[in-house]
Amino acid sequence: MGDPLFWHRLQFGFTITYHYLFPQLTMGLAFIIVVLKALGLKTGEARYMEAARFWIRIFGINFAVGVVTGIPMEFQFGTNWAEFSRISGGVIGQSLAMEGMFAFFLESSFLGLLVWGEKKLSPRAHFGAAIALWIGSWLSGYFIIVTNAFMQHPVGYTVTPEGIFQLTSFWAFILNPWAFAQYAHNMLATVVTGSFVVAAVGAFWALKGLYPEQARLNLKVGVILGFIFSVLLAFPTGDIAGKMVAKYQPVSLAAMEGRFDSGPFADLVMVGQPNVAEARIDNPIRVPAVLSFLAYGSFSANVKGLKDFPRDQWPTSIEMLYYAYHIMVGLGTLLILIMAIGLLLSWKGRLATARPMLWVLMLAFPFPYIATTAGWAVAEFGRQPWLIYGLLRTAKGASPTVHSGATIFTSLGFAGIYLVLGFLFLYLIGREVAHGPASHTQKA
Repeated sequence: MGDPLFWHRLQFGFTITYHYLFPQLTMGLAFIIVVLKALGLKTGEARYMEAARFWIRIFGINFAVGVVTGIPMEFQFGTNWAEFSRISGGVIGQSLAMEGMFAFFLESSFLGLLVWGEKKLSPRAHFGAAIALWIGSWLSGYFIIVTNAFMQHPVGYTVTPEGIFQLTSFWAFILNPWAFAQYAHNMLATVVTGSFVVAAVGAFWALKGLYPEQARLNLKVGVILGFIFSVLLAFPTGDIAGKMVAKYQPVSLAAMEGRFDSGPFADLVMVGQPNVAEARIDNPIRVPAVLSFLAYGSFSANVKGLKDFPRDQWPTSIEMLYYAYHIMVGLGTLLILIMAIGLLLSWKGRLATARPMLWVLMLAFPFPYIATTAGWAVAEFGRQPWLIYGLLRTAKGASPTVHSGATIFTSLGFAGIYLVLGFLFLYLIGREVAHGPASHTQKA
């Protein structure tokens, strides 16, 4: 049935891609809920609190499905990737345990207070619960990203004579500079996702003529936050993350850009198709010298091409990496443009009645999901052929006793479960959106 390593990678890629559709919205909404409740406390206007209650309900549904879809992914560390876990568990086990013990339980506990405790708590205490939920969800994200950052840029470790990784500096591991860059970029992306979803729901209500006050509020909050965080996502965080790749993974940068030859004044390829067999880009549209500046801060900087690296160090799927990177960047630019137009119309007081723009906002909410998925594909395809960059190859981390048939069988099972969960999730979310912000009264 083929190479077991291929099926292990496919299963993990499938489960983690599906799972992350949910945490990115919960982390983004956690921040937006804090903003809404802060505005409600500051202005005393009930409409902000009403909007916050609605999005807390959406958060709860999303969080529950995210937990369920995350469980199979966690088990794969012991089933599909037992060698990786055995070799590196002494390091990455620290951050994974912290994610579970501190962030996850903090997030879960305060979600309960937010959903059912508003009548029991004072407005300020309920706002405090929202802040705690935000901190918990973002802490959870940081500990996961620290784990991934070690795989991208390993620090704070030593290797025993038996080849086992052990932690030598907890603080070097936790404060990995790669983690800071990756975390800032990722968390801003979650707010962009949340903002597009908020704006899309507001656009839907406006197009249907439902809940006009809440429709306008959601549109305004969505486009303001969406524009600010889309810009910050590109610069400075995207720029910083790109420079980290250029410094520590130059072969990945070359593959992302489809660059085969080295030299100064490196062109930025806007459009083109990588032809790996002939080591060139077909039908390119280039911007002269821009890649040198973006990667190293100087137009004359030398940017290495793939030919400067041994073939066995090239990313294993250059085409996938190249296209994922360009999809991420292209959609990121489109997100800024959409939110800039929406913000301009909102400033002029015309957004709630501009039906063409409302349709754009309503239909555009999948774009940040696609861009985020492409961004993680860039990180993971770019790291290949390594599980721990430069130290442990992916082929050495898989479980030697789990064969292809078992992995295919369980993958089909996960696909079936996720299909059912997906329909249930869409039904519950659709019901909440249809019922609107005032559809549920708070229970004492």
